[in-house]
Amino acid sequence: MIRIDIPATSANLGSGFDSLGIALTMCNRVWMEEADELKITTTDKIKVPTDETNLIYWAARHLYQICGKTLPGLHIIQENNIPMARGLGSSSACIVAGILGANRMLGSPMSQSDLINLAAQIEGHPDNTSPAISGGLVASAMEGKRVYSVSVPVSGKISFAVMIPPFELKTEKARGVLPTEYSREDTVFNLSRSALMTASLFSGDLQNLRVAVQDRIHQPYRSGLIENYDQVFRMSYELGSLGTYVSGAGPTIISMIPTEGAEEFMSACDSHLQDRGINGWRVELLHTDPQGARIIIE
Repeated sequence: MIRIDIPATSANLGSGFDSLGIALTMCNRVWMEEADELKITTTDKIKVPTDETNLIYWAARHLYQICGKTLPGLHIIQENNIPMARGLGSSSACIVAGILGANRMLGSPMSQSDLINLAAQIEGHPDNTSPAISGGLVASAMEGKRVYSVSVPVSGKISFAVMIPPFELKTEKARGVLPTEYSREDTVFNLSRSALMTASLFSGDLQNLRVAVQDRIHQPYRSGLIENYDQVFRMSYELGSLGTYVSGAGPTIISMIPTEGAEEFMSACDSHLQDRGINGWRVELLHTDPQGARIIIE
């Protein structure tokens, strides 16, 4: 049986809509082996599909079909640490687990580049799947069915305060509130800040992040779908956030914070949420996962 560890991912980073993503140090684990029948279990109490609609199984079978092979059955064990429908790449983690595991079971006929392309085709965009595979901070663009992406390390000066609310927000709903057209002014606004974000995270130039995170493409339209959005953003900056943004489609909100003093920020964040009556939110301190998904033979 093989084990695949897949990191959580945070897409967009404010200004980099559908193009920037980062791998974080929270991961799902999936154990997988070929079997005569399909059997899916979990190590926790999270409910997942146990039939052929399970995304890990579907992705694995899809890769087998591409390679001209038949997948007779699969034994899957899931450990679900990435919360579902919270904007932290839970569906991407399933897709990546399925295709990486299937590729290894077939003797690795596909390269990492092939897997990145396939994952993005399944997901529809590469901003979560590419960093889940490559690790680090990833800038991606799709040309037809091909993904052009570059993974760079993130400065150790920067950590991530991840504020996870107790409610879900489906990607389809979050995308449904976005306009179909944008002005040239708003497009240039985001393009400039997206480039600044990439350079700043790589270089560790902390003073740029508050500007780099600004966005006119998706967050202003999604803010109304996230309860306590304004309060959490305001609180984070009062506590010293370098830049705060909605992770992916939401509803998780992430603050980039200086690694030095990160524990103090986290403690203050917890107490301030309680003081403001914002209940049920989980706050975690995460860092950049530089490695991406990895396979371990057990």
